[in-house]
Amino acid sequence: MADLQPETVTQFLFDNPDFLDSFVQQHVLEDKIRQWSQRKHKVQGHNPVALTNGDLIKDQRSNWKNCVQSKKWRILQDLTKDNTTNKARVFTELAACAAESVNADGHNLYLVDEQNQLFLASKSSRNQRAPTACVGRIEPRTSLPAYVAYTKESLLTNSLLGDPRFPLGMGVETERGVSAIAVPLLHGNNLILGVVELYRNYGSMPFSPEEEEVAEMMLVWADICMEYVEMYNSMMKQRKLNDFLLAVTKSIFQDIVSMDTVIMKIMNYAKKLVIADRASLFLVDTKSRELYARIFDTGRVEEHIPQKEIRFPMDRGVAGHVASTGEVLNIADAYTDSRFNRDVDLQTGYRTKSILCMPIYNRGNIIGVVQMVNKIDGVFTKADEESFETFAIYCGLALHHAKLYDKIRRSEQKYRVAVEVLSYHSQCNDEEYMLTKNVPIPSDIPDILDYDYSPWAIDSDHKPVYVLYMMRDIFKMHSHKNKNEERRFDLDDMIRFTLTVRKNYRNVPYHNWAHAFSVAHAMFTVIKTSEHRFTPIECLALYVACLCHDLDHRGKTNAFMVKSASPLAAIYSTSTMEHHHFNHTVTILQNEGHNIFKHLTSAEYKQILSDIRHCILATDLALFFANRSRLQDIADKGEFSWDNADHRRLVMANSMTAADLCSMYKPWKLQVQLVDVIMEEFWQQGDEERSQGLTPMPMMDRQKKNELPHLEVGFLVGICLPCYEVMAQILPETKPMVNGAVANLKKWRELADKEALEKEKEKEREKQTEETQDEVIKEPPVTKPSDDVIVTSEKNTLLPADVLDDSASDTSFLAADKPLPDPPSGRTSNTSVPSEKTVLSSQSEESR
Repeated sequence: MADLQPETVTQFLFDNPDFLDSFVQQHVLEDKIRQWSQRKHKVQGHNPVALTNGDLIKDQRSNWKNCVQSKKWRILQDLTKDNTTNKARVFTELAACAAESVNADGHNLYLVDEQNQLFLASKSSRNQRAPTACVGRIEPRTSLPAYVAYTKESLLTNSLLGDPRFPLGMGVETERGVSAIAVPLLHGNNLILGVVELYRNYGSMPFSPEEEEVAEMMLVWADICMEYVEMYNSMMKQRKLNDFLLAVTKSIFQDIVSMDTVIMKIMNYAKKLVIADRASLFLVDTKSRELYARIFDTGRVEEHIPQKEIRFPMDRGVAGHVASTGEVLNIADAYTDSRFNRDVDLQTGYRTKSILCMPIYNRGNIIGVVQMVNKIDGVFTKADEESFETFAIYCGLALHHAKLYDKIRRSEQKYRVAVEVLSYHSQCNDEEYMLTKNVPIPSDIPDILDYDYSPWAIDSDHKPVYVLYMMRDIFKMHSHKNKNEERRFDLDDMIRFTLTVRKNYRNVPYHNWAHAFSVAHAMFTVIKTSEHRFTPIECLALYVACLCHDLDHRGKTNAFMVKSASPLAAIYSTSTMEHHHFNHTVTILQNEGHNIFKHLTSAEYKQILSDIRHCILATDLALFFANRSRLQDIADKGEFSWDNADHRRLVMANSMTAADLCSMYKPWKLQVQLVDVIMEEFWQQGDEERSQGLTPMPMMDRQKKNELPHLEVGFLVGICLPCYEVMAQILPETKPMVNGAVANLKKWRELADKEALEKEKEKEREKQTEETQDEVIKEPPVTKPSDDVIVTSEKNTLLPADVLDDSASDTSFLAADKPLPDPPSGRTSNTSVPSEKTVLSSQSEESR
């Protein structure tokens, strides 16, 4: 053994490779083999790896060089912790590992894009000729990587040139490559992801089948690595989303001040979540099947400021489609989608490109729609949709809780109002009930159906009896259908209801019990004298609505209630007092012994409450113009039909306004007295506004009472006559309303013209006084006047005779659709109105 030389042992091992293999497996530890491999790699060195976009792997030597056989998970862990990890980076690292395992001189990585084409993702040598990004389609008889991607099988070749299967050779042209191994990267479902190309240059040993097997074994990790990276990235993305949703939840639920606040926060967070430029949130009104919004993202600093509410049907636009169908819409180009409405862009100058519109659910129902506009870095993706689906759940909860908070807040305000009402009002007492019950209800009241009838002439104690007479008559309209219908009302309940309604009217100058009685009488006259086709339930609803339409009126307008921050205005944002009147009506009906509808069926009871609400809300003049315009249009086109429920409701609304303004068509002497009372209530509000430092509008300003005739002219022409005329067009028997208003308009015009003439005379006298004072100051020299000069100290203050013509008696201009005639020359056109007291003081003798 002492004579044994290293050369002899080396030659023995070369001659007996099986012995060497057996000896290493049985007697050499794995760590020792790894140390041998490390020393060998240090001697051979390693080529740098670069991506085709110019980026380099951080360590230009493969991270796998020391752990080809063990602890590969550490490298995967390092990769997944890097936020920039993607498919190209993982496969590039694996390709480098495979190249080192088989001692390749270089390698190339090709990936498959969405168009099923190969493109070069990374290369290991900078000495290769610069390739194009796209290598070509996956098909045979082109290049080596295209052929392998087509067959999905690895391939070893030691003759790159001249092979008919891939005549173009390697995907990246090289002048020295002679031997190559190409391995496909396959997904679990046999889907081709890419190809790794390993090659040796001229002068190196060709690849062996064993080395091909090693490369295949290494690249089997590709699918596992990619799945691991995607899973890790998905978990990190979900964690970020969870952190985001937690922040949203804290922000929204810790600060639920109002619905508007929640909406603004949802819009802000929605934009951050999907990186959008703007966002909108539309809520669903299930009753009217409309979408509505009050807050809009303008993209400026003052964005999300509450604006005037907009509404549109659920079947219009992108948002409407989502609200109707629940379908998620991800539109890359808005202008190519027929559902997109371009009008908003035209009005604002904003260009809408991409849209992501998604529904918000609560308890399985769509309660709103969030619409994100213009993703900042491209178009909205499927990942954006998935993220927002989770976010939408929290949006639904937040909106639901915001609505609950609003209901609680409104309930508190209702409670305050109820306490206030109860402190002032009470039900009728037994003494009042017995006094009224002992008075027999007449079987007939003369002249009660005349339009000129004066309800104000009835004594206050007798008004309830007249109310019972009219209400009983309307209830008996049911008897035409059924002999037992007369039992559908209880006289005791009617008495208590009527007396409690009377007691719940406040002692204000005009909107009091006397006014309610007059309006109810006006409606009774219309119902009994006209050939209408209202149902009995609708007739009863009209009469009761008139009787209750101003319950608990405080003598103040809706605008005043809002400006004074009344609790009522906090409960009802629109038609403040009208909503209160209806709710007060329901409260009285719910009192024991007051339900005059208790004999109606459940469906009839529900219907009559709905009709009463509709009628009382119609007395808000802010709603009159739209209702009257629709009814006028239908009547002018000859499309009106009593069989159409919507048409009847329009007539009911217009009839309520006509009855509410019944004082305007009463005889002149009566109307002047009523106007005096009305204006006193207005002036009291104006006095209160002035005491608070506010400037009242002219009609409410006591200091402008001399302008009353002009205001009355405008009121008659702008509101009363249009209302009465469309009434007469549908119900010709109501023409006395028009005639009475026309007669009163003529009187008010005469007063307005007289007032204008007086103002003109006053101006002329002031001008004459000023000129006389100027002549005295000048002290002209004393000269003998010539014969052709006339000296006078007075100026002619009389107006031409044609000013005093009787053009005011011409009634041709009294039609509501004709303009007022121009005043004669020398008159001023003042359109304001004095109070009734002024009119009565100037007309007291002639009017009484």
